Amino acid sequence: MNLQILSQYLEYLEIEKGLSINTLEAYSRDLSEFLDFCITKGAEELSSITRTHINGYILMLHDKKLTPTSVMRKTASLRGFFKWLCANEICRTNPALTLEQPKVPKKLPKVMTVEEINTLLAENLNRVEKVILELLYGCGLRVSELVNLKVNDIDLSGKYLQCTGKGSKERIVPVGSKALKALKNYEKERDFILQKHGITSKNLLFTEDGKPVTRQEVYTFIHKLGEKIHKSISPHTLRHTFATHLLENGADLRVVQELLGHSDVSTTQLYTHISKKRLKEVYFAING
Repeated sequence: MNLQILSQYLEYLEIEKGLSINTLEAYSRDLSEFLDFCITKGAEELSSITRTHINGYILMLHDKKLTPTSVMRKTASLRGFFKWLCANEICRTNPALTLEQPKVPKKLPKVMTVEEINTLLAENLNRVEKVILELLYGCGLRVSELVNLKVNDIDLSGKYLQCTGKGSKERIVPVGSKALKALKNYEKERDFILQKHGITSKNLLFTEDGKPVTRQEVYTFIHKLGEKIHKSISPHTLRHTFATHLLENGADLRVVQELLGHSDVSTTQLYTHISKKRLKEVYFAING
């Protein structure tokens, strides 16, 4: 019965909240783990779960030495789940009502210098690799947004693209001259690849063997590129770098928020700390 209700809740998150598959899978794992824990403590029905069970579960998470971020995510999943259970009258009381979110110390994201970016762009890349690098850095796309791009999402004459981010939110992002050039160079090659393999598809990015570019392939490609500058980087490093370089060159915080697709400006504000930190480093490097 619990699994059936959990399935209904996940369906609600997918349809009503528009959560991604990866997020839904994380919620499913977190809540299944919690319900299994409660069963071992004698609470087999959702209505019999109390705050004591929740506290015991969170204590177990700390005993497992999970990171604060993981504990925060699992705690958030409990809050949302019980709120939904009460709203749908599956439970009369909400044992997670006063459950506080653990505070997670904010870590400054890793970013790259302009020189490092230029080094990567100067590498001998094929045309699809060039597009991947230009769109991750030049447009600040998430890797999921990148691999899900369709041909019709790109307006070369208008110099912008449309992508779908977290929560199925769409946004418009300007495309710079270098990224436009990479896209135009790749356009004919993409058509040739599809024709060669007899493929009809709206997907933008394809490998030379006629397969859509996957998230993992992008991660592997960027990681190998990082080895060229002796730095461990991911696609998200390029997104962080995109935001930081914009702010360092005078871009308005709200504009950067829109370009990144952040729902809360406080998320974007983290990049202002990076800019200040780097300015200090440059200042003391020059002035001792």
